[in-house]
Amino acid sequence: MAGSADAPRAPGPPVRDGRGLGRAVGGGLVALRVEALDRRADHDLGNLDEPGNPSFQQYQHDHTRAWGALIDSFDGYVFLVPEYNRAYPGALKNALDYVYREWNDKAAGIISYGGWVAGARAAEALRLVLAELQVATVRAQPAISTHPSFRTGAFVPQEGLDTGVEGMLDQLIAWSGALRGVRRAKAQPATAA
Repeated sequence: MAGSADAPRAPGPPVRDGRGLGRAVGGGLVALRVEALDRRADHDLGNLDEPGNPSFQQYQHDHTRAWGALIDSFDGYVFLVPEYNRAYPGALKNALDYVYREWNDKAAGIISYGGWVAGARAAEALRLVLAELQVATVRAQPAISTHPSFRTGAFVPQEGLDTGVEGMLDQLIAWSGALRGVRRAKAQPATAA
């Protein structure tokens, strides 16, 4: 299946991290290449430490080059994002800022979770940054309130979540395929008319 998924997540307290949630929604990703990314544990990305502008791709550090190659290898992304103080975690912003061109002309879906508004403010804040990175976000956006979903301490999916995730994935796969064509067209040398 054309398309890939990417779910960068910041480590957090056991009840508030997305591992249980990621496993629950990840079942719908069987036709896609999926890789859960932890920017610190798996990719050694501390605070942004590149001196130059990432749009020039003149990276000084091996961890940045590896991160860029990984991000570049996907056609699309699924962000599983918690809301903290009306925004997404700083660790995610840091991971986004490390590279630039590698994100361009890709598609993303967002699954948010949080308190009473189910992470909607974090998702909207993330959409602004993704637009600047030239990532097209799909409209469908599953949102999960932590109050009923984590009532027992473990994630318990609420009715309708699977339908919401499937709708988002359908849009993501379509957009990722279309944007792959855009990237290919940009990579072709200009022909004289």
